[in-house]
Amino acid sequence: MELIKSRKAKTGVIGLGYVGLPLAVEFGRAGYEAIGFDLDARKVNAINEGRSYIDDVPTAHVAELKAANRLRATTNFDALAEVDTINICVPTPLRKTKDPDMSYIVTAAEEIAKRLRPGQLVILESTTYPGTTDELVLPMLERGGLKGGKDFFLAFSPERVDPSNPSFNTHNIPKVIGGMTPDCTALASALYDGAIKTIVPVSSPRVAEMVKLLENTFRAVNIGMVNELALMCDRMGIDVWEVVKAASTKPFGFMPFYPGPGLGGHCIPVDPFYLSWKARESGFEARFIELAGAVNGNMPHYVVSLMSEALNSVRKPLNGSKVLVAGIAYKKDVDDIRESPALDLLHLLRERGADLSYTDPFVPKLAAKEWPNGIDLVNTDVAKTASEEFDCVVVVTDHTQFDYTELQRVAKTVVDTRNAIKTRSPKVVRLGAGRPGQH
Repeated sequence: MELIKSRKAKTGVIGLGYVGLPLAVEFGRAGYEAIGFDLDARKVNAINEGRSYIDDVPTAHVAELKAANRLRATTNFDALAEVDTINICVPTPLRKTKDPDMSYIVTAAEEIAKRLRPGQLVILESTTYPGTTDELVLPMLERGGLKGGKDFFLAFSPERVDPSNPSFNTHNIPKVIGGMTPDCTALASALYDGAIKTIVPVSSPRVAEMVKLLENTFRAVNIGMVNELALMCDRMGIDVWEVVKAASTKPFGFMPFYPGPGLGGHCIPVDPFYLSWKARESGFEARFIELAGAVNGNMPHYVVSLMSEALNSVRKPLNGSKVLVAGIAYKKDVDDIRESPALDLLHLLRERGADLSYTDPFVPKLAAKEWPNGIDLVNTDVAKTASEEFDCVVVVTDHTQFDYTELQRVAKTVVDTRNAIKTRSPKVVRLGAGRPGQH
């Protein structure tokens, strides 16, 4: 505690992605010395050269901390023995069977266990199912004979990063913390208190683990509901976007969610399945969550059907049509393609014989390995594309850099899944808005 309060504690962060690098930078800016650990030598070299590779972390901050000897990175996990605190910020993807893939957490815990010494504080930040910290991580760390809560300290504190959010970042998003013991919670709270504005202690790691899953399951279920409403509105000839906009004027009891081509990112498509998997293990069927997952998972298929209808209106079959996918990133104005619905859409379109291209200012190249049965693609410069060169353009990600007039110019027909094109045109079919002339 004295080391933490005096800022003499040496902090370690395992995993230098969208969660780990911003956290290491905040520790450095708070006065701690931060060491980042990652197997990717490119990330390690960038940090040691004073460069950031994440949009939300200014290179100036990395360079300043590197020059002040408060931030460095390494691929050598032996340096874990040097640090007083260790934050685990590794990925937690789903297997194809929708079961949690714990391999990254297990590997990180194994590396820590080899070098664990008395007095160290270990905090898991990776999103996971309730029980991971005490059922999986704790026994691994105790194998060497040290006891959690007595010889070393262990807590769970879920990451809450929202890439490209201009208002909320690692520093000002409240930090939920659940320790194995009151001492564990107190130490973890003190560590974060130096770097993060608001601390929210809870009674246990399981509560903290469930908090994260509730947050993202809440979003997934509500997105599933509004996606189903969009399908309904399409059938009934009602504009779902107008409905949501009007409903949003209610000052209480309503929060707007918007339909789209499917879920993307590292949290919302994944986290609810962690919860339903754990529920099944306990003999409980999470029907509400599973239903929302089914609705959201079907949206790329529905977008393909909209595209087929749109192409029919210009007397073209989907098979053989030139299709431009506008937006590969999972949300607007980021370069993150993890779990992006665009990848599922590309796969479905290729299966049906479409001639595929894409445009995305944040994704210059798309490797075949990034999508199922994929092919290598490169970004298309729409400004240099002839009028109506594409039979169909589908807007998947509503980047602010897109020129939507240009996207209409190069297309015979457009399917807009994000309500990005505000001017109405017979050329444009919008998801959840019915069909022109429909009553």
